Amino acid sequence: MMDSMQKTSSRLLALLSLLQTHRDWSGGDLARRLDVTSRTVRRDIDRLRDLGYPITTVKGPAGGYRLEAGTRMPPLLFDDGQAVALAVALQTAAAGTAVAEDAARALATLRQVMPPHLRHRIDLLHVTAVRPPAAGATAEVDPQVLLELSQVIHARQELRFDHTPGPGAASGVSRRAEPHHLVTWRHRWYLVAFDLDRDDWRTFRVDRIRPRTPTGPRFTPRALPGGDVSTFITSRFRGNDGTTTEWPCRGEVILPLPAAEVAPFAQDAIVEELGPDRCRLTLGSWSWTGLAATLGHFDTDVTVVGPPQLAAAFADLAARYTRVAGSRSGPPP
Repeated sequence: MMDSMQKTSSRLLALLSLLQTHRDWSGGDLARRLDVTSRTVRRDIDRLRDLGYPITTVKGPAGGYRLEAGTRMPPLLFDDGQAVALAVALQTAAAGTAVAEDAARALATLRQVMPPHLRHRIDLLHVTAVRPPAAGATAEVDPQVLLELSQVIHARQELRFDHTPGPGAASGVSRRAEPHHLVTWRHRWYLVAFDLDRDDWRTFRVDRIRPRTPTGPRFTPRALPGGDVSTFITSRFRGNDGTTTEWPCRGEVILPLPAAEVAPFAQDAIVEELGPDRCRLTLGSWSWTGLAATLGHFDTDVTVVGPPQLAAAFADLAARYTRVAGSRSGPPP
């Protein structure tokens, strides 16, 4: 009886994994992938629906199934490998950030719904993440503020906020601005905006911003001085601390990762938020090959915006690694 239940649970996990690929699946395709009958697939679909997963039936000659976004969070189903990976991520990715406490609470919640054998494995897992210190003090940023700023940027709405000029200030100064970009520079978050009170472009440290509600009217975005965020930011900060490096090779890429995940590892690069799971990274190096190799550290797909030399460097590295991977020669005697 126990073996049967375990097989059913494993099959449900496999079925859910297929449905989460965000495509339509016919019953026949699912049956072949899971090596079961179409009747079993229908029964397992009903079980997942009973658990709260919003699976809809797709109309058509062969019919099919699709996993939709739900209105509530159903029970989380993870296999052992997924659960351990999630625990490691929660212990390491948020270390030293403003969301570390939320990550710890998320891990505690996840632990409560784990089976005993898996909970024991998680309890034995203790990972300590060490972050290299940034130059100067690194201020924590409220994730809720980042979310609110992202929303007004996307909606192109005038932002009203209190801004604390610096440490020790008794209170914030009321400001109005047209928010354009959220970026990170040297481990700090900045808002690039057109200051309506001063009729000029400004950069505001996000840890000193407190948004007000309601927001202001919608606006038509102005052209950013310099033509792009990277040029604007580097021109604003060049010479402030005497440490800005003029790299001989400088490139721009798009990464399918949240800006908040890229920022802790971006070093001297500029990270611009483009959406909840997408950001633009502008960084430099002493060589194009070195720049391409550095981008490989993010372990994700990379879309090269420019220049062509960076794309060529990726091609050179790919060819070089292909030759190494295809080499069958053993170690030197």
